[in-house]
Amino acid sequence: MPEVNNFSNSYLSYTKRKAYFGLLLIILIVIFSLFAICLGPISISIKEVLTALSLKNILNFILNGSASINTLVAFNIRLPRVLTAVIAGAGLAVSGTVMQNVLRNPLGSPFTLGISQGAAFGAAFAIIVLGAGEIHSSSTDAVFINNPYLTTTFAFIGALLGIFVILFLAKWRRLSPEAVILAGIAMGALFNAATTFIEFFATDTEVASVVFWLFGDIGRSGWREVGIMITVTTFGFIYFVLNRWNYNALESGDETAKGLGVNTEKIRLYGMIISSLIVAVTVAFLGVIAFIGLVAPHITRRIIGNDQRFLIPISALLGALLLLISDTIARIVISPIIIPVGIITSFIGGPLFLYILARRRT
Repeated sequence: MPEVNNFSNSYLSYTKRKAYFGLLLIILIVIFSLFAICLGPISISIKEVLTALSLKNILNFILNGSASINTLVAFNIRLPRVLTAVIAGAGLAVSGTVMQNVLRNPLGSPFTLGISQGAAFGAAFAIIVLGAGEIHSSSTDAVFINNPYLTTTFAFIGALLGIFVILFLAKWRRLSPEAVILAGIAMGALFNAATTFIEFFATDTEVASVVFWLFGDIGRSGWREVGIMITVTTFGFIYFVLNRWNYNALESGDETAKGLGVNTEKIRLYGMIISSLIVAVTVAFLGVIAFIGLVAPHITRRIIGNDQRFLIPISALLGALLLLISDTIARIVISPIIIPVGIITSFIGGPLFLYILARRRT
């Protein structure tokens, strides 16, 4: 009995630490969300934000169309941006977590495996060749997606092309984890070349617009895009959480997982496909946002360990927080000019990627 009590106490302590870290991340997300809504050319206090976003004001705005300037700015402009950062950050982080698990490679992420670049190629093809985007003269809204379903479909197809090549090389050619990353980098280069080829035959305005779009910008998302991203990311998150024990089994290797009754091929394939769908939707609406899918799982794993029951949801929270902070920095660092958030995440993720490479044994 004493041994059982000691084990029970140890397990409670084990789970409490992770729960407290997750709770801390939720609190920080709420604080930074309020802070982000307050910032901008029109300064709004936290009290005014809470008033503007009260249920009474929002219902009055939706039903009657009348609202104060604070409500219009907070509800129509800043709240969608904040929600976009949170959802996209969570989706990219979860995708990176699952990719690292099924490929058994801590360097795996949508960006390093070439998946983001494949999705970007598909989206650029839909915008330029199929006319899924409208070209605007405003530098703050260079490309407007008027057919999100077509753009997302082609972004998904582009992401899948990269995924199937990576899975083929990893399974049938039995590449090492380092070689898988090199294959992903090569795929990313090929997709970038294909995107450049399309741009070569486009007009100067289209080229400039697509290049700006590929930087990654949270601000181009509205309520319609937020709704689609929430739907896809929530579906993927629920699937990953339901398969958390299968992902834990994969950590011990395919033979052990099969011995526990896990269909490793099916889990690996479905995990990569659903991750690609989340990445495709994000890239289709926001452009390429690099390294969130690498940074968030890696930091979370260092803090709470590799238990997928906790790693998946807490990585999502950390990814949401990182992208929200990055977007806030992009908005204020040289205000009133807003830097594309993809530049900020690259500055953060690039050095960390080099650090991870330096720490790995050759």
